[in-house]
Amino acid sequence: MNGRWRSIVVTALLAAAASGAATWASATWVMRERQPPSLHSVIHDRLDLDAAQAQRLAVIEARFAERRPVLEAEVRGANRELAAAIASSGGDTPEVQAAVDHFHAAMGDLQKATIAHVFEMRAVLTPAQAKVFDAAVVNALSGDAG
Repeated sequence: MNGRWRSIVVTALLAAAASGAATWASATWVMRERQPPSLHSVIHDRLDLDAAQAQRLAVIEARFAERRPVLEAEVRGANRELAAAIASSGGDTPEVQAAVDHFHAAMGDLQKATIAHVFEMRAVLTPAQAKVFDAAVVNALSGDAG
């Protein structure tokens, strides 16, 4: 390959790399801008917590941070159980139905714990703060609904 063609190929490769990087950066920015703020950011950035509230919320958040991975692991385990039941059965068998039930129970436990956590945090807030928090919760749940 002569020098001229090598230059063209290098230029094309650099242009493709720059284009890919710009596309990735743009998509990341757009997705971040379209997502509602997390409940964590609403609580800590928009509610003007006093020191006592911040301390109580830190305890609540730490407790849930310990519990949530256990619940999520149960969901993942139930999902693997369902996959194994489907792979070994070849149809809608009692084993598949039991695995589906286990998965639903695990997901339900995670959702119930999350909702209890949300209401436990809400109990620390003033009525005005709770109004902002409630709107963020409703927005987050509505956004997930599609």
